[in-house]
Amino acid sequence: MIARLKGLLDEIGTDWVVIDVSGVGYLVYCPGRVIGNLPGVGQPVSMHIETHVREDHIHLYGFSTALERECFRMLTTVQGVGAKVGLAILGTLTVDELTTAIVAQDKAMLSRPDGVGPRLAARLMTELKDKILSLGGSFAPKPVTASAGEAGATGAVSAETGAAADAISALVNLGYGRAEAFGAVGRVTQEKGDNIGLNALIPAALKELGQ
Repeated sequence: MIARLKGLLDEIGTDWVVIDVSGVGYLVYCPGRVIGNLPGVGQPVSMHIETHVREDHIHLYGFSTALERECFRMLTTVQGVGAKVGLAILGTLTVDELTTAIVAQDKAMLSRPDGVGPRLAARLMTELKDKILSLGGSFAPKPVTASAGEAGATGAVSAETGAAADAISALVNLGYGRAEAFGAVGRVTQEKGDNIGLNALIPAALKELGQ
């Protein structure tokens, strides 16, 4: 199995690249985000590779980091997520954004990538909510007991008093996405502590959001 390629970037397509490794050109399918961050043709590149072997083909999928590759593997365990949809998801959302969307149960954010409708977004939330944090990305919230309004969510958000849940609800009502609000409230509680009151939490979260 090919796990990594290091060579010169030979060609760039809409969802693929060719990497020249000692005169051999490897066709590698990549998320759009990865392709957008590549150097020019002829420049050295290194990619983490996921190899899929089938009876009629061998496909290589390339990622900037091992974390992205692990996330791709996890995504493709979900029914309805093939390699193409997995690449589309990671081309639209970073691993941290995907993690936030899943733990925040933000169906709208998960439906942004091409090929992900409401049903598949719901399946992603259900099947990955207990797995996604195992990837260990920079978004590493701790589990908490959520209030009724945040049932099933996990994160660095204290819901014991309901202040975090109320703050998230208020931010969503102001027009922010659920995952966006969840992340802002989580960062504030991490910095200022779980006992911060609602009156202080909402302005601090708005500041995190750049307001």
